[in-house]
Amino acid sequence: MKNFKRILFLFLIALGIAIFYNYPKLNILAGYSAKNTASSVFLAGRTLEFTDANDNNFSPINITSDEINIEEKSATGSVFGLLKRKAVYRKGLGAVLITNDFDTTKPQLTPKRSNPDNTTPFPYGNADQKDSVFSNIDYTKLNETIDTIFNDRNQTRSILVVYKDHIIAEKYDTGFSKESEQLGWSMTKSITGTLFGILKCQGKIDVQQNHLFPEWENDDRKNITIHNLLQMNSGLEWNEDYNTISDVTKMLFLEKDMTKAQVNKPLIGKPNETWNYSSGTTNLLSGLLRKQFNTQQEYLDFWYSALIDKIGMNSMIVETDMSNHFVGSSYAWATARDWAKLGLLYLHNGEWNGEHLFDKDWVSYATTPTPTSNGRYGAQIWLNKGGKHPDVPKNMFSFNGYKGQNVFILPDEDLVIVRTGLTKNADVNTLLKGIIESIKN
Repeated sequence: MKNFKRILFLFLIALGIAIFYNYPKLNILAGYSAKNTASSVFLAGRTLEFTDANDNNFSPINITSDEINIEEKSATGSVFGLLKRKAVYRKGLGAVLITNDFDTTKPQLTPKRSNPDNTTPFPYGNADQKDSVFSNIDYTKLNETIDTIFNDRNQTRSILVVYKDHIIAEKYDTGFSKESEQLGWSMTKSITGTLFGILKCQGKIDVQQNHLFPEWENDDRKNITIHNLLQMNSGLEWNEDYNTISDVTKMLFLEKDMTKAQVNKPLIGKPNETWNYSSGTTNLLSGLLRKQFNTQQEYLDFWYSALIDKIGMNSMIVETDMSNHFVGSSYAWATARDWAKLGLLYLHNGEWNGEHLFDKDWVSYATTPTPTSNGRYGAQIWLNKGGKHPDVPKNMFSFNGYKGQNVFILPDEDLVIVRTGLTKNADVNTLLKGIIESIKN
């Protein structure tokens, strides 16, 4: 009996030490699980069982367990019952991971939304298009190409192909449809970047502006411009690693105000000479957008009135953090059709149904390669100028997100292609090549 107690005592000590040293990691794991569950269930309308079996079913997140509270619209994630994190859903603002001192009863400002147009056909409204058959399309090859990306390895959830503003192919995995809102992850960055293009077109912002934050005034960071931030070429320190305790995981699952996560980071390179992909940078940009408006309500409304609802992305919700700043790096949800509308806006050089939201010069600017990015990145937009996809035109550009969320824009082919899923390892080059080849010149 004494030996048993001694062994139990030593085990508890060892367990306590393990928890102490792994607490930050467990905190982030439980936070990810809670946040993702709350969004999936209360925003996207999926079940807890589906979310756990699919969206949260990967290592190391699958060691967590989740429960939901329907009445308060909350989700709690825990790791072995030792550590719990909670996320709550707020209508109009999405789900937010909260701390114990967060007052869930405090009224929150929410964006004013426009009524959706459900009578005008896609893309300018949300109604289905009349069937259109193009004589130059090999529909058999097109559909066979798309079928190859739907399997257990690729874990594709949706494919949408828009040619000359017409949907020529659309397919969804089991449990998904044209009504399903899907998380774009870092495709959200392209939403944030586009808002700067709109402000520039309105003459309200100069992307060469520096002296951006009071914290930077006493050192060389004062020389960083909005342009440098848009190109992720500021020289600021940042670690974007989703597999460890890093700057990005701490920001997304620990910070109350994500717009400040990179403000106090030092320079480790020179602006315009040190490209480094950073979600912290995009949330800095969200903070700069807030500074353009006198009130919080104006800031919240602008994202929707100037862009999201303006082009009929009515399903879209951009989630906010605890400070009610939009998480412009990561947290926009929308249907595949609405994600395609953002691609079409760029395909049409900023014109939407006869109105210019931004001009062609912004598209040229946003798709100009960032110095030292090897032709991979523009202004919050990914590029193919470096030839990452060798069988696809080099002037293709895209909005890309974690785990393989993509909107591909092919100007010469008059194509926008949306792909969403749960793995970044899908053979996108072959998919795009096959779609292009199915359309005869």
